[in-house]
Amino acid sequence: MPRRRQRPLAGNRPSKATTIGPGTEGVTAATSLATLARLERFGIKPGLEAIGALVAADDHPESAYPAVLVAGTNGKGSTVAMADRALRAGGHRVGRYTSPHLVSLQERIVVDGSPIPHPALEEEATSLLSRADALVARGRLTTPPTFFEAITAIALSWFRRCEVDVALLEVGLGGRFDATNIVPARWGLITAIGLDHQAYLGNTLEAIAAEKAGIIKSNMTVVTTEDRLALRAIFSEAAASRGAHWVDAHRGTALSRVGADRLQIETTVHAYPPVRLGLTGFHQHLNALGAVRLLETMDSHGVAVPPSAIMAGLRDVEWPGRLQRVVSEGRTIWLDAAHNPAAAAALAAHLQESGAAPLPIVLAIMDDKDTEGIVRALAPIASRFVCTAPDTPRAIPSTSLARLVSNLVRPTPVRTAATPAAALRWDRVEADTVCVTGSIFLVGEMLRKLDEGP
Repeated sequence: MPRRRQRPLAGNRPSKATTIGPGTEGVTAATSLATLARLERFGIKPGLEAIGALVAADDHPESAYPAVLVAGTNGKGSTVAMADRALRAGGHRVGRYTSPHLVSLQERIVVDGSPIPHPALEEEATSLLSRADALVARGRLTTPPTFFEAITAIALSWFRRCEVDVALLEVGLGGRFDATNIVPARWGLITAIGLDHQAYLGNTLEAIAAEKAGIIKSNMTVVTTEDRLALRAIFSEAAASRGAHWVDAHRGTALSRVGADRLQIETTVHAYPPVRLGLTGFHQHLNALGAVRLLETMDSHGVAVPPSAIMAGLRDVEWPGRLQRVVSEGRTIWLDAAHNPAAAAALAAHLQESGAAPLPIVLAIMDDKDTEGIVRALAPIASRFVCTAPDTPRAIPSTSLARLVSNLVRPTPVRTAATPAAALRWDRVEADTVCVTGSIFLVGEMLRKLDEGP
């Protein structure tokens, strides 16, 4: 598909003030992002009614381009990043929507590798909030949208405005009732399933898989990377009952490790040469297989992605905060956003295999996560734990986390640090190599601190 020129921004037009529900302040371009952030107080509200009303009021931007929905417990963002890089290497204009962000809200909404500009985000937010206010006033919405619903609607609108050739959309939570599921996606991909968000998705892998399978729609081609038979059966049955085409990423493929750090994939479509992935960790091999099978299905349905572009996507992909190695002031810092036991186990396996372990673990965990499962996965590689808390009310206080960790890892030393930056002080870690993990909020705050310098 030919590249299109991005439409120009509307400029610095005065924005009409509006209100979002009773008792809220007026919104202009200058205040729109602050108002948007305040929507987080509405928390998580599963369901498609609100996002459906928002996109209908915007003349359905989600129907302006073909789209891919990517669900799963771990590996969604990494897989989206590989597919994004490959599609762009193939000459396509790509919209990418992911969550949460590490450092800036703009990271969530990306076109051709560039985050949405701040003025454009303000303008889109002002427009979205105005529409939401009108919907509340007319009774179409009983409450304002959640933060995630609002950001999703903004992303869909921005992608239409930028005339993308294809949009890659990472599901936020689950699948069936996630705001992204309002999109009539042509393709879907479901990555590995693990225990996370049980309060919303259920307490078993089967229940969680069924929620993820909620993205499967009639006439969709959906790729899955799960290899457990019970979970594969859930996806197969969901696809059959809804008139979708199911692609088991493992069927007819060979995934092999070549040497210490290269991967080779052979499918029924193509035998790819060995490649060194742009992302670190053996667990990324499964994500790469999913991305390859997704791209092959897209190529067979009119979105040209030659093998050379697929290889570029695997080789040149960048996805910060996932086994990211940073050298700062002579120290090596591993940053990984692992926030559930499966992701923590993958991190531990890599650090063990690479010889980096044992090492100090700077740890923060949100209060809705499986703290015990995460800590037990990390304990074998920890020389000590330094417990801290990023600047979010969801974080377990550092002293409370330290008590929990101490009970699980005795006699491994456990310390606390008032802030993530303080956690890296020599008197806390006493080591030249450190791992920072447990929360994407912690990793994001640490990246901001490292960017600022000493």
